[in-house]
Amino acid sequence: MTRREIRETIFKLMYMNGFFEGEDFETQVGLFFENEGDKYTAEDSTYIRSKLAEILEKETEMDEMIDDASEGWKVSRMNRVDLCILRLAIYEMLYDEEIPYRVAINEAIELAKTFGGDESPSFINGILGNISKSKGLSM
Repeated sequence: MTRREIRETIFKLMYMNGFFEGEDFETQVGLFFENEGDKYTAEDSTYIRSKLAEILEKETEMDEMIDDASEGWKVSRMNRVDLCILRLAIYEMLYDEEIPYRVAINEAIELAKTFGGDESPSFINGILGNISKSKGLSM
């Protein structure tokens, strides 16, 4: 699988996480991979599950960054798609050493174009730009 396909799958599972809790979510993740059949290798599934767990573990910390970086918007008011894209991008920017922060931002914008609303790409770009500046990432 390409990195983009893996990223999109993680995004979809993050979105799904908003509708299920605990064991119910784990069951849904299992059903997701079961229904996708041969699209994912065992290695892909393990990698995706691992990244998903790491992202969900840092969710509160990342939400605080989003609140600090957004002007006039709080996490509680953001639409679920944008919020999932932001969390995924922040994780990639700050915690995934394999992905350059500029790639993380660009990929987040691409996800927003595909899954978000008309204003999503610029909204996400603005917040991620603010976070990258506050974290000392060079632009």
